[in-house]
Amino acid sequence: MAGSVPGKFKRGQCVAILFLAALAFPIGAQSDKQDKTKQEPPDPTLSQRPAPRPQSLLIPEGKIKLDVVVNDTAGDPVLGLEPWDFKILDNGQPRKVLSFRKYDGVQTKPDPPVEVVLVIDMLNLPFQQVAYVRTQLDAFLRQNGGKLKQPVSVAQLTDAGLRVQPRPSTDGNAIASVVAGIKEHVSTINPAMGGEGWVERFQRSARAMDNIAQNQLKKPGRKLVIWIGPGWPLLNRPSDGYTDKQQRRNFDSIVELSTALREARVTMYSVSPVLVIQNGPNPMLYKRFLNPVRTAHDAEAGDLGLKVLVTQTGGKIMGPDNDMVAQINRCIDDANAFYRISFDPPAAEQPDEYHDLKIAVAKPGTTVRTNTGYYDQPANR
Repeated sequence: MAGSVPGKFKRGQCVAILFLAALAFPIGAQSDKQDKTKQEPPDPTLSQRPAPRPQSLLIPEGKIKLDVVVNDTAGDPVLGLEPWDFKILDNGQPRKVLSFRKYDGVQTKPDPPVEVVLVIDMLNLPFQQVAYVRTQLDAFLRQNGGKLKQPVSVAQLTDAGLRVQPRPSTDGNAIASVVAGIKEHVSTINPAMGGEGWVERFQRSARAMDNIAQNQLKKPGRKLVIWIGPGWPLLNRPSDGYTDKQQRRNFDSIVELSTALREARVTMYSVSPVLVIQNGPNPMLYKRFLNPVRTAHDAEAGDLGLKVLVTQTGGKIMGPDNDMVAQINRCIDDANAFYRISFDPPAAEQPDEYHDLKIAVAKPGTTVRTNTGYYDQPANR
């Protein structure tokens, strides 16, 4: 779970008004000469409590902030957890939870609402599948009469670059009309180009991912980026097949994108149809790139693969199957039931210092998804 500004809550002063009353009771026969003057009750006085301290003082946020999703064995959200239920291990060492918020989507909802960004990857989808994907996307947007649970925006990736369509909206019918107006596009990067085409698709896809992360950094709140398509080529190559300059460039890109996604509060998701044409190598090859990239010597282009980013940001890899509406809905199930926690890391000793993250909860049978690591910088940098 990018850094974010903590939520602020207006707090009024609680004022209690205390009324004192005196009652006179006769205690027996008295002389007529006795003074019958009764003492009047004192005027009411105000007793004022001090205003509570702002939440930012009560719950200081740590430097590293995470959005954490917890599911049970059935895949349903686990609600009602408290800070002491979470255990944070940073490079194997426990860290203290400094701030904590929980959202159930009913009584406590995120503010601003979690935004969903649907990316139609026409650059990497086989042309035969694009029309089907658009049909499925239309069905998703128009379900429930077009009333979307979350604000949604749509982006389109082609060989001409990334184009974002409407602003976020919960009007699915309006967004579907915009999607219907997207022109069919035949990519100029085709299989006949061989390895050169793979490199070109990788570079344009990675650039689009960086653009998304940088744009989302400007917006508050949490975002789910759902990538519709199989992803881009991993450019599988032994690490000794790169020059030092190439590895340094790959490492810098990995650090920049990983940090931007975390600080922008972006969780990546991958949904895909059953492909008519196999798009690239073994779809499970991404698992080879899940190991931490601690130094430039470890960096490969495959470390920027779609499914690698999905795993590292705590998202879900869905499909391939042809019920893409169900795939997207299962991704959006993560939107409103989650926890927001923060902690302070130990002092970094060097630039781009990688920290492995593991978050566990004290409840059997649970699955926890959040960022799997982060890069830290020395305080004086």
